[in-house]
Amino acid sequence: MTKFTPKSLEIVTTQAKEQYEGLVKAGQEQSIKQFEQTASVAKEQFEKTTAQLLKGYEDLQATSKANVEALVESGTIAAKGAEDLSREVVAFSQSVLDKSITTGKALLTAKSLQEVVDLQNSFLKSSFDAFVAEATRIQELSVKVTNDALAPLSTRVNATVETLKKPLAA
Repeated sequence: MTKFTPKSLEIVTTQAKEQYEGLVKAGQEQSIKQFEQTASVAKEQFEKTTAQLLKGYEDLQATSKANVEALVESGTIAAKGAEDLSREVVAFSQSVLDKSITTGKALLTAKSLQEVVDLQNSFLKSSFDAFVAEATRIQELSVKVTNDALAPLSTRVNATVETLKKPLAA
């Protein structure tokens, strides 16, 4: 049986104390290392998420700017088209007025009732044909202007939908 002396008890206590301090120190070092790793990962994740959010904001801002530019372009096309349509209607109205004046003069110089009826019939038929042709032309021009004016908006709608469908970059 081993006898414990004050000296041996002091040695055992010192050894136990050193082992305990070593364990505590190792635990502290491990805790510090774990904390630093966790903080580093959290910082990286925060920076990555922030970068993604900023990129998303920049993309959204660029998309909004492009949408406004498309709206302005569409308005410009529509205004130009309306101007062209107005010019066409005025030109047609002028030609109808000119033809009416010419026919009116011819009616005033007609020598017989049959000549008046023939001039009147000819005028009505040509006026109706001209009106139908002009209405068709104006309709086609209106459709073209509408399609041209909507093209930039349609392109931007498609681009915006594609931008918004994309998830944040991983």
